[in-house]
Amino acid sequence: MPAHVVIHSPVGPLTLVATDGALSGLYMELQRHRPSEETFGAPADPDTEPFATAAAQLAAYFAGELTEFDVPLHLHGTPFQKRVWAALQEIPYGETITYGELAAELGNPSASRAVGLANGRNPVGLIVPCHRVVGSTGSLTGYGGGLDRKRHLLDFERKTRTATLF
Repeated sequence: MPAHVVIHSPVGPLTLVATDGALSGLYMELQRHRPSEETFGAPADPDTEPFATAAAQLAAYFAGELTEFDVPLHLHGTPFQKRVWAALQEIPYGETITYGELAAELGNPSASRAVGLANGRNPVGLIVPCHRVVGSTGSLTGYGGGLDRKRHLLDFERKTRTATLF
């Protein structure tokens, strides 16, 4: 049975959902493709796992101290979606890739639209960094959490990455 907690973040409240002891959802307010509240399960104690680890890692991320997450995940999706989500986790912190480049990395350069659809269905945004995927010209396109949040996250990562390089 799933369970959930709500934590605060610089991008607004985040609903964390866990299934079988692993994080299965991370949803922002007003997020496109956000499941109905009934699917989140009962409210849980935020000090239990995996919520405590996820919250600590998200806090460290937003403090500019963490660039990769290692919270256990339990992702529900098609085999193709899971391949896309795995590839998203390989995009370095503070960098971007286009939908076409990601499709090519997955062995199907003509699948950029399918990659975009799978990206949009990512159930654990931020932790699986779908915000790092941009349009073919580098433009900010489609983000379930909204383009303002996408811009905020990319700017934050670039500034943090630049600050740690010097």
